[in-house]
Amino acid sequence: MKNFSLIGVAGYIAPRHLQAIKDNDCDLIAAMDPHDSVGILDRYFPNASFFTEFERFDRHLSKLIGRVGSSDFVSICSPNYLHDAHIRFALRIGANAICEKPLVTKPHNLDYLEEIEQQSNSKVYNILQLRVHEKIINLRNRLKSENSKTKKDVVLTYITSRGPWYNYSWKGDLEKSGGVATNIGIHFFDMLIWLFGSVQETELHKLDDTKASGFIELENANVRWFLSTNKEDLPEEAIKNNQPTYRSITIDGEEIEFSGGFTDLHTLVYKDILAGNGYGISDARPSVQLAWDIRHSKVVENTEKKHSMCD
Repeated sequence: MKNFSLIGVAGYIAPRHLQAIKDNDCDLIAAMDPHDSVGILDRYFPNASFFTEFERFDRHLSKLIGRVGSSDFVSICSPNYLHDAHIRFALRIGANAICEKPLVTKPHNLDYLEEIEQQSNSKVYNILQLRVHEKIINLRNRLKSENSKTKKDVVLTYITSRGPWYNYSWKGDLEKSGGVATNIGIHFFDMLIWLFGSVQETELHKLDDTKASGFIELENANVRWFLSTNKEDLPEEAIKNNQPTYRSITIDGEEIEFSGGFTDLHTLVYKDILAGNGYGISDARPSVQLAWDIRHSKVVENTEKKHSMCD
């Protein structure tokens, strides 16, 4: 049985990590969060030590280094801008790091993490859960079998409604989250690169606090994309069905349905990592770089030459 520690246990995504640890017959020995609304621990690991101060969490795990019961993995669910520091912490105590998206917000930080990883006996893993989604895997296999020399025309739309709290939290702070394109878009950017190859060109059409859109030319696809946290952007069908989230991807006009199947993806990612596989720094780099390029691009006003998305 492997021992886990978790940073950010009070956050939105933490329950999926807790479930993944439990589903893979592992144990959570310690958790940390500056907020103490962590009653969810009783559902999964009632005996886990809990800390609201990182320094005490650090001291607790550091004392266990080299001993029976030390932490084999540190799962990181903290705000995006802290991922780099928390990954470094995991490696320092001799644990592997399993980090939520994005691995980091600044591409050059990946270089430093690679250096530290090479000097340690530990690994850095990123949660790229769409790569283990059955329908996305089947789609990738289908695209490979087609071996087409013509670029696909792809349209990606992802709208996930968020209330006023979102912009008041760290997620609404560009320096802390990386903005809409990074915080909610990076998994989809990774998916697109995984399906259609490396980035050739990118063009930004819109970027503000709640939405972003643009054009990406990949090796094997031309992609129009639109991301939003504004419920007013939801299509009528989603509103009628009281669906706060809308995902859509079309390839040459064909709708690829993958709205379901998201519940157990973290469990599958953890299973893959524990089996000696998993996705690391080099896998995360292309989407981190793309998200960085997007949020540092100038908005192109005249998008007629590219296939622009509606606002």
